[in-house]
Amino acid sequence: METGHRPIPNRLRLHRKRVGYTQLYVAELMGLYDSVSISLWERGAMLPNTINLIKLSAIFRTFPNELYPELFKEEKEKLTALEHQLASQQ
Repeated sequence: METGHRPIPNRLRLHRKRVGYTQLYVAELMGLYDSVSISLWERGAMLPNTINLIKLSAIFRTFPNELYPELFKEEKEKLTALEHQLASQQ
């Protein structure tokens, strides 16, 4: 999934460094041909698909929302606001 011009903040590099893996090693664990996708994800140029996000979480031994905390917070706030709006209409 492309994100447009605004990079999506994430903690992928932090978690990768924490476990001591290279981008290429993570790519190999995920069954990717090279580390290009890992680089794009870490730079926030693209988002991993759902399966790859689950794989990254397993590799880094963390939850998906810990890899993208700002995005998680932003989306959660939007959903909460929408829930309140819909509840007030009932």
